[in-house]
Amino acid sequence: MVKTYEIAVIPGDGTGPEVVREGIKVLDTVAVKCGFNLNYNYYNLGGDHYKESGEILPDDVLESLASHNAIYLGAIGHPDVKPGILEKGILLRIRFHLDQYINLRPVKLYEGVDTPLKDKGPEEIDFVVVRENTEGLYAGAGGCLKRGTDDEVAVQESINTRKGVERCIRYAFEYCRKRNKAKKLTLCGKTNVLTYAFDLWERVFNEVAKEYPDIKADYAHVDAICMWMVKNPEWFDVIVTDNMFGDIITDLAAMIQGGMGIAAGANINPDGISMFEPIGGSAPKYTGKGVINPIAAISAAQIMLETINEPKAASMIEAGVVKVLRDDLKSVSAGKMGYTTQEVGDLVAGYIDKNY
Repeated sequence: MVKTYEIAVIPGDGTGPEVVREGIKVLDTVAVKCGFNLNYNYYNLGGDHYKESGEILPDDVLESLASHNAIYLGAIGHPDVKPGILEKGILLRIRFHLDQYINLRPVKLYEGVDTPLKDKGPEEIDFVVVRENTEGLYAGAGGCLKRGTDDEVAVQESINTRKGVERCIRYAFEYCRKRNKAKKLTLCGKTNVLTYAFDLWERVFNEVAKEYPDIKADYAHVDAICMWMVKNPEWFDVIVTDNMFGDIITDLAAMIQGGMGIAAGANINPDGISMFEPIGGSAPKYTGKGVINPIAAISAAQIMLETINEPKAASMIEAGVVKVLRDDLKSVSAGKMGYTTQEVGDLVAGYIDKNY
């Protein structure tokens, strides 16, 4: 019996639909090669839908998303919608409702891709960031008093629970063991200033580390992590951190791996429904021009297949990505690739079709 996966697709805003289209082209190619089916259900969510209907993410749509094996997202963000409305109303709501408590960001420099780091190459830039995804400053706790006056007070609280911290750290240790490379896990924090939140993180990290004697566990302040990520990225194997620090250091990481055009990530519930996306955003100025790089969306599809336990298909996608980045693209930047968005998707899909 042929296995079928139900995939919820949110093409989203800006260039999201363009890169998702290429990702699905590649997904369909590997599905045929590996003998499984992918059934796509499309959801019209994002800025245009919000402007037309006033709806952000209705409850019935949220429940429908939860009935799938995975969610494939293009991008959320519209220049005519106030920042925060779509991000909180769609992205954060999906993450929180589906308890996608891990944000997984592989950081890998592929051959043929330029990095701004001098004398660093693919052997030095290959690590993973595990970011807690449902707590911290993103939990939305806080408020504002006397808004717009000289006495205005704004409070944003970082919420860190023992349960939330421990499950993230345990996931990171397990992932580090499964990755089986340097077998080193680094906690990124700020224990010298954030003495309550990161005291909890550090205590739990050290307690859990005792259960993983095969993993080297160490700690670094977030500012030091940023410096070393630029100077010595080869020092890192897996990094685990909270929501805010993870958000910041993964954008830095994207730059050293070649840019937003190839950076992909996942919002994971290990026991539930996960969501996969390129991290570069909607890039509205490139909408409809056919110049945006779809590699990040294609790599997000690769992570999706790994997560739903189709490793053979995932490895085919990575092989196609490696080949195209090494041999075909002149640059990974929008408009400088030497190919259109569609042509890059064709190159990856064509390589898989001919070689497997």
